[in-house]
Amino acid sequence: MTISVADVKKLREITGAGPVDCKKALEENNGDFALAEKQLKEKGLAAVEKRADRATKEGKVFIKLENNSASIVEIVAETDFVARNPDFIAMGEKIAEIALEKKYTNVQPDISEMVSNLSVKIGEKMELKRVKLVTAGSNEYITSYIHGDGAIGVIVKLASDNPEVLENDEFKEFAFNIALHIAAFNPMALDKGKLDPAYIKEQEGIFRSQMENDDAMKSKPASALEKILQGKVNKFVSEICLMDQDYVKDDKLTVSQVLAEYTKRFGANISIVDYVYLKVGQ
Repeated sequence: MTISVADVKKLREITGAGPVDCKKALEENNGDFALAEKQLKEKGLAAVEKRADRATKEGKVFIKLENNSASIVEIVAETDFVARNPDFIAMGEKIAEIALEKKYTNVQPDISEMVSNLSVKIGEKMELKRVKLVTAGSNEYITSYIHGDGAIGVIVKLASDNPEVLENDEFKEFAFNIALHIAAFNPMALDKGKLDPAYIKEQEGIFRSQMENDDAMKSKPASALEKILQGKVNKFVSEICLMDQDYVKDDKLTVSQVLAEYTKRFGANISIVDYVYLKVGQ
């Protein structure tokens, strides 16, 4: 059958494939666009698979926040050039929107396919790596922060026993600053209680071995060594737990101390419930 220039152009717009390949696919499938598109995608996907060993260290984090729920997704690519591509950005925003609408808590086939399709069109390996969802109750508040050009994304959830506080602009600014803090310091956990006890024990063992190999420690009594060891563990925990970290806006106070100040100021209990931190390629 005869394949028109308009048909070739239409298939090119759908798939991003070259004109010769589009014409050939249409001819081999008797002008059936769906079959021709499928054939080109299969060939394109095969080409993507051949690039599977390429590193995907670039990309962006996208967040969609609406009605006190938020989705956060990470999409990676091979180059920052593609990560800045308008089609890549539009796709990421759409995926975050769909993930929120459908309440996805992890990668699903329909949104993963969107990434595969664009990968074929652009000709570069891409991957939808992570999808997370945060929802809030009636006494909770969610805010988000995107760092730089999308390299880091944070969602944080706070709560108050007085719902009116959640509408206060000063409270909202504080919540945003906590999200900014998390982006800057990447805490491993909210507080010590959220850490795996086995992990703390492992770190304690490392510190103990270091002390045993330190000549300056050998003359100290056992009771002093235990105090030094505990001090090292406490310092380590303070560096990796959000509540114990020095606050990004005032390093003379910890996050928990600042939280206590706001609790007193508003006359209501305020707490940080949970957070999500995503960094591209991490």
